[in-house]
Amino acid sequence: MSVADSVLARVPQPYRAFAFRYRELLKFGVVGAITFFIDTGIFYALKLTILSPKPVTSKVIAVLVATLVSYVLNRDWSFRTRGGHRRHHEATLYFVISGIGVGLYSAPLWVSRYVLHLQTPYTSRLIEEIADFTAGQIVGLLLGMAFRWWAFRKWVFPTDHEEDTPENDRALAR
Repeated sequence: MSVADSVLARVPQPYRAFAFRYRELLKFGVVGAITFFIDTGIFYALKLTILSPKPVTSKVIAVLVATLVSYVLNRDWSFRTRGGHRRHHEATLYFVISGIGVGLYSAPLWVSRYVLHLQTPYTSRLIEEIADFTAGQIVGLLLGMAFRWWAFRKWVFPTDHEEDTPENDRALAR
């Protein structure tokens, strides 16, 4: 029995069916939470030190590192029951889609900084930090995550199993 199965066995019955039905989404969310902390840590480590004049570059580097970790975790855990493609084809699609995701993650920060001028000397340092966090770590994350969830399921890890049928979801929930 896997760790996820043992955790789900402790979930009350009405919620267990929901958890089984949306297990991929829940796993994707856990991977997202892990990579959120990786992304945030690297972003602020770079932004507050060696790349302080280049916050968008800091964000791009942080997202790239988090994306590498995300691929391994999503491939081996979140979407492990799905078919997909040969590993090199799957990895290529994953990183192409993630590249688009990098743009989606970084665009709100770019708009905040260079279109809305929410940076010093136009605003205070506190407003700049709040705007950077909101644009880069919240708005960008939500845009990129929604796109990646949809695109990964559609193109990178397409289903070729009958496992995702409603009948099997009910059987697993029992």
